[in-house]
Amino acid sequence: MSLPEPHDALTDPAARIVDYLDFFRAEVRRQTGDLPDGLLHQVVVPSGWTIPQLVEHLVHMERRWVVWGFLGEQVPLPDADRDADDRWVTDRPLDVLLDALDEGGRRTADVVDQHGPYERARTGGMFGENDELPTLLGILFHVMQEHARHAGHLDIVRELLDGTTGED
Repeated sequence: MSLPEPHDALTDPAARIVDYLDFFRAEVRRQTGDLPDGLLHQVVVPSGWTIPQLVEHLVHMERRWVVWGFLGEQVPLPDADRDADDRWVTDRPLDVLLDALDEGGRRTADVVDQHGPYERARTGGMFGENDELPTLLGILFHVMQEHARHAGHLDIVRELLDGTTGED
């Protein structure tokens, strides 16, 4: 999948962000899918996370912001990607995490299809009655920057692990 380009300034911004999110999820899969298990669980950055832990974080982050945040739905253990010391954790295999990442993307796309970009988040999940409620577009920008930043982290980690660089 290639990076979406902004061909039309009049394109629906929320739909455009969904395109970018799909690209970043595909990049996470590309960067992680062919690594042997031993490399997947190596720690190569001072903050101490492994690749599966980063992918778990992406799964939970998107669900926190879109489902719990925007929709206001209750989700079990919204912070299950973090331990008591606020470090990323997971006990799930990478293939399960990548499938969960894709499923979260499908849910986000459905939300974008069903709601306007300037619709405000609901209370009851991440946000309370006294909180300033962000728009769907604002939430999508946040989710996109998280995916982009962490896809960049994976680029660096992959290069440190086995010398693989850049896009295919």
